[in-house]
Amino acid sequence: MATINEYIEKVIVIGSPGAGKSVFSQKLKDITNLPLYHLDMLYHKKDGTHISKEEFEEKLKSIFQEKSWIIDGNYQRTLELRLKECDTVFLLDFPLEVCLLGAESRIGSKREDLPFVEENFDEEFRQNIIDFPKNKLPEIYKLIEEYKNNKNIIIFKTREEADAYLNTTTKK
Repeated sequence: MATINEYIEKVIVIGSPGAGKSVFSQKLKDITNLPLYHLDMLYHKKDGTHISKEEFEEKLKSIFQEKSWIIDGNYQRTLELRLKECDTVFLLDFPLEVCLLGAESRIGSKREDLPFVEENFDEEFRQNIIDFPKNKLPEIYKLIEEYKNNKNIIIFKTREEADAYLNTTTKK
């Protein structure tokens, strides 16, 4: 059984919407007992509106002061900020079809990672997922490349790889 090194204390989980970042993060939390923060819960209000970008950054900086954490979510605008603060990155780089199905499957369900229930598969959100591989993923890989020498970077290409990692991992 693989172990998670003790130095893993500040983790980010990133990837396309619908990839399963929140589910992966919750399972990782169960293994590590690290506090888990969902960016969607920080940014969105119960009524579907959101806080200001400045307020969002302040909340993030407050989390950074904690001894340990898992932060789940992409939010590209703050990715480099989180990369600077973390010691471990999990990138869920799954096929487009997997992400679309993942996002569609959660419509109408109450979730721990979002303060409201998505009532429909919004066309703009769907298009963001479709555009993610060409519009967002190259920037993610570029940033990971910049930080790879002092970060533990783990990239999964399939849900099965991510599940296998979690199923064979324990805290050291």
